[in-house]
Amino acid sequence: MKKILWILAAAALTVGCRGNRGTDPASETKGVLTRSKAALGEEIRLTEEFTSEIEPYRENDITPAATGVHIDRIWVEVGDEVQEGQLVVSLDPTQYTQQLVQLQTIESDYNRLLPVYEAGGISAQQIEQARAQLDVQREVVANLKRNIEVHSPITGVVTARNYESGDLFAQQPILHIMQIDPLKVIVNISEQFFPQVKVGMPVRVDVEIFPDQHFEGHVSLIYPALDPATRTFKVEVRVPNGEGLLRPGMYARTIFDMGGKQGVLVPDVAIQKQVGSAERYLYVILGDTIAERRAVEVGRQVGNRMDILRGVEPGEQVAVTALSKLYDGARVEIKKD
Repeated sequence: MKKILWILAAAALTVGCRGNRGTDPASETKGVLTRSKAALGEEIRLTEEFTSEIEPYRENDITPAATGVHIDRIWVEVGDEVQEGQLVVSLDPTQYTQQLVQLQTIESDYNRLLPVYEAGGISAQQIEQARAQLDVQREVVANLKRNIEVHSPITGVVTARNYESGDLFAQQPILHIMQIDPLKVIVNISEQFFPQVKVGMPVRVDVEIFPDQHFEGHVSLIYPALDPATRTFKVEVRVPNGEGLLRPGMYARTIFDMGGKQGVLVPDVAIQKQVGSAERYLYVILGDTIAERRAVEVGRQVGNRMDILRGVEPGEQVAVTALSKLYDGARVEIKKD
């Protein structure tokens, strides 16, 4: 019996010794295994994107000077290209013809009276009256000719035709012509960028229908006043369209390069959001052993990195993995690539 008790006591002593070795501080587990990346100081291009619609650079309604006249002939169809000054519509020439005949009569009378005046047969007042009548009639005929021969004031494409030859012109324009090379985009830009936007600066224009193509334009006009309601100002972007790929009405994205600034970039996966607030934070690794939680102010996204406006300095290491296991002051072990 004494022998059995001695064996049990020795076993208990052995178990106790093993338990003490298990709580030895030297045998504690190492810190949280994580990877880190260095915050990099780089120049960041400040590009801003604005959406709008493409518009014709110029457009014009073709209408005669007076209503109630008959359309003699329309010389173009929808889709036709026209040149500036090209004859596009002829109106009923009846009145013009009548006034032209009267002009010829007045010219004949004046030419007949001129030698009589030179011979002293009539007074200077009479020849001046005849000359004034001739000048008035010439102006009448010239005005009628301009009215019956309607020319395009711009180079462009016919986009609407509202009458046929022989119709009586009422109020609706006979034709609508758009200049589509170049085109323009009117963009509303936030007032903070007013100092950066200059006439002539390049602008990239993207359209959804051609996702793999970029179209280059430039600022052609800056409106001088801001909208007090939206705090924006209008900018006109002129876009060449020699290949005819773009059309008025297309949805467009305009990308402006507003210059550059020195930034601090970290991987976007390192940044976390505090639940229930707008606070952003990350973990800076101190001496490869301790995680320090830092509140940060973030700027713009640059690829898969984020610009840090406040909270991190270039060269500092930030944790990018095992973030859910980290806390302020946590011991860490850096996993090497």
